[in-house]
Amino acid sequence: MDALLEIFRKLYDMTALSSIIDSPAYLLMYLLAFVLLYLGIVKKYEPLLLVPIAFGVLIANFPGGDMGIIQADPQGMVPLPNGEMANIWEMPLHQIAHDLGIMNYLYYALIKTGLLPPIIFMGVGAMTDFGPMLRNLKLAIFGAAAQMGIFAVLIISLLLGFTPQEAGSLGIIGGADGPTAIFTTIKLAPHLLGPIAIAAYSYMALVPVIIPLVVKLCCTKKELMINMKEQDKLYPVKHEIKNMRVVKIIFPIAVTTIVAIFVPTAVPLVGMLMFGNLVREIGSDTSRLFEVASNGLMNAATIFLGICVGATMTVDAFLNLQTLGIIVGGFCAFALSIASGIFMVKIWNLFAKKKINPLIGACGLSAVPMASRVANGISTKYDPKNHVLNYCMASNISGVIGSAVAAGVLISFLG
Repeated sequence: MDALLEIFRKLYDMTALSSIIDSPAYLLMYLLAFVLLYLGIVKKYEPLLLVPIAFGVLIANFPGGDMGIIQADPQGMVPLPNGEMANIWEMPLHQIAHDLGIMNYLYYALIKTGLLPPIIFMGVGAMTDFGPMLRNLKLAIFGAAAQMGIFAVLIISLLLGFTPQEAGSLGIIGGADGPTAIFTTIKLAPHLLGPIAIAAYSYMALVPVIIPLVVKLCCTKKELMINMKEQDKLYPVKHEIKNMRVVKIIFPIAVTTIVAIFVPTAVPLVGMLMFGNLVREIGSDTSRLFEVASNGLMNAATIFLGICVGATMTVDAFLNLQTLGIIVGGFCAFALSIASGIFMVKIWNLFAKKKINPLIGACGLSAVPMASRVANGISTKYDPKNHVLNYCMASNISGVIGSAVAAGVLISFLG
């Protein structure tokens, strides 16, 4: 009988039940993972991002699974299983995999090195058509205006006691671009990478919820019914681009050159974004490069980035006041960026004859093309014939470039 009880005891010890019972906080992390999975699978909020992140959260929080990310301290020290401390940057990758698990291997090789964000930017560039922005170039100013939320939250964070580097990393969430937030945080405050990444990607996925909320608070029905096509008829464009293909090829080359001169720290993101777009626009001569950048490479990078970001959200890393403060601050950054674009449109409309729908300003985020689709849905709700998708894409696409440049500025000043 005692032998049988011993077998059952060992079987029980083999499971994660004892650790979960001792620390019920694990249940909160499972709940978070299930909520994120629900939003990704059922609500279809950016499932390509949210599903890997949610599953990363889930597998990282089973005691004994060794799938959670162990964050290094500012000196790069991490605890080993034997209790000793080791410098993660002096450990070979095979030792990281052996001592800390495969997820830490992926995290420190792909995320902490800053490898995946530029690769994802290359894929985004390959999938992005800059045509709507180039045809409505003046609307790009609203993409720049939306970045004001980044710097507003930076100032607020400084007043709340965050270091300048932490404040910059927190503010960049307002750019609504996960790879940009990760890249900036790696450079400025790597110890906050987990909560900032999860906040950035979660709010990107919640664009269909956040944009309507901010728009409802900031816009009137009359403003939302401004019909851009009617405005174009009343005030037609005087100069149209005759050879769009040539312009599309020159544009990424010119932008990369200008950014490299004035904000060189933004080149890893902007340069890769523009390279991806260039191989798209050249056409058949670079079609194989385009296919790899926009499909296989992009998908692989997204999988590893998502699941590694989710795995950073362990019980110890997530359930603390600093992380909760980052989640709240990230929401403020996101909402302020949307509101900044809207109010820039309102200011424009005070002085311009040709009125602009404020939904275009609300799309000055990097969440392409979801922000534009959401804005178009709001517009057609008030007037089924008022499609603003192409106009929103102009500010939406410029927001991608704007957030990358803003990241470069923050890294230059605070790094």
